[in-house]
Amino acid sequence: MNPHFVLVHGAGHGAWCWFKLLNLLHSAGHHATALDLTGAGVDPTKLEEVTSIHHHAHPLMNFIEALPQQQKVILVGHSFGGLIISLAMEAFPHRILVAVFVTAYMPHFLSPPATLVQRFFNTLSPENLLDCQFLFGDDPEMPNSVVFGHNFTTQKLYADCSNQDLELGKLLMRPFKMFFEDLKRESILTEAKFGSVDRVFVVCEGDEVMNSEFQRLMIQEFPPKAVKCINGGGHMVMLSKPTQLFQHLIQIGESFNSTNECDHQTFISPQLN
Repeated sequence: MNPHFVLVHGAGHGAWCWFKLLNLLHSAGHHATALDLTGAGVDPTKLEEVTSIHHHAHPLMNFIEALPQQQKVILVGHSFGGLIISLAMEAFPHRILVAVFVTAYMPHFLSPPATLVQRFFNTLSPENLLDCQFLFGDDPEMPNSVVFGHNFTTQKLYADCSNQDLELGKLLMRPFKMFFEDLKRESILTEAKFGSVDRVFVVCEGDEVMNSEFQRLMIQEFPPKAVKCINGGGHMVMLSKPTQLFQHLIQIGESFNSTNECDHQTFISPQLN
């Protein structure tokens, strides 16, 4: 049985941002699904009604649980979606063929994911964030929720996208929660479960949101099985460079599917492609 690609959006976005990649995957005969997380995309849940990161991730967990037991999935997480697929790796380690982090948070089981998020925010300056709006709770250094501003969206988030994709994003993006308190929990990710799942990282050079230096730092500190690279696509690479991302995903799927059939006797070394 061929693996099922499951695409998980980042903060403020929804399943809609994968429409180009979904078309490529379906046209090539692959099983692929993009999900709206709770409180995102066209999901009707209001932001204030999303109670936790696990509530946010519920559609992904339900989808994987409902698949046939023999069906393996290739999880693809973009940006903040890297944290969401990490929760699925912890919950369903034996159902996941490989997890692909596309310019995404890739946490380590040795420390809570909040540590990684905090380190990323520490690299940012007000000039990086432009007109984003933040709502803070008890922690004055980490926002509870964020709204992407017009200038940030235009100059950073969608800098390498077409005007049509930019307008689509401006119409459909929603405010989002950071779930920092949930991500502080020590046992949220474990070596035995999350750490047992194979990972691939897709570096996006020229990303104005999560810069390539931070991406490579995560790779260095928690090396995945393989690293791919896309140049000139910026942060929203599924919109700006869908064909390149599609080609990488197909290569990843073929490599790990054949590896799985050989009882994981093949090891793919981390290298830039």
